[in-house]
Amino acid sequence: MRSRGQKILERIYVVLIFLLMYMPIFILIVCSFNASKARSVWGGFTLNWYVSMFQDPDVMAAVRTSLLLTTSAAVIATVLGTLACVGMTVASRRFKKVLMSVTNIPMLNADIVTGIAIMLLFVRFWRLGFASMLAAHVTLGVPYVILNVMPKIEGMNQSTYEAALDLGATPAYAFRKIIIPDILPGILSGFLLAFTISLDDFVVTYFTKGAGINTISTMIYQQVRRGINPEMYALSTILFLLILLVLWAVNRIQAVQEGNGRRKEAAR
Repeated sequence: MRSRGQKILERIYVVLIFLLMYMPIFILIVCSFNASKARSVWGGFTLNWYVSMFQDPDVMAAVRTSLLLTTSAAVIATVLGTLACVGMTVASRRFKKVLMSVTNIPMLNADIVTGIAIMLLFVRFWRLGFASMLAAHVTLGVPYVILNVMPKIEGMNQSTYEAALDLGATPAYAFRKIIIPDILPGILSGFLLAFTISLDDFVVTYFTKGAGINTISTMIYQQVRRGINPEMYALSTILFLLILLVLWAVNRIQAVQEGNGRRKEAAR
């Protein structure tokens, strides 16, 4: 049995860990409402940085490019990763192990190596631009989708799919009605991970973007040399709150689906 002192120390340890994780974000949020440009001086509460952010055409162009890039890359990576998981279910154990090892390479590989490799590929055969950034971000996102979807496929009941085929359902219809609902939580988790990684990435984007194209990360990097505009604090705060809202919504959807599944099993 743990003593009361050990429990208190464990709680203090957990609180310190969370403070280290979220204190920088809290400071960033506070700075977004600071009327002074100096981070060490509190100049009063203001919303001017949020107003000027929406009025800055360069910032809005970077936001549109980032959202278009991350959404497109996450959708493509989710589709490719899900289809790859379905294909690996019929592969031999040895071939599946090889495929999973290859899947881990982009995650273990340094981002700078991935960025330079894709840059050299497009410089040699095409040109740098939005397509090169999209290809690079899809490459980053597919492994995370596979690692989220694969456990769901391995844990589902294969006999349900086979029973649907025996009853006359086409493979496409059975896949859409049987497999997709079972692995949907893994698909959503993979999509969110691919979206977040794509939105957060800087190194790969920096090496694969074309001239005149800016994302949020590359714009912040350009401002570091001359001082970050407080508009970036406001933008980062909005992105953090949006991601927090999306995570809450996804968790609620998964909880409802799990509750419905348990009720169906109890009814049987």
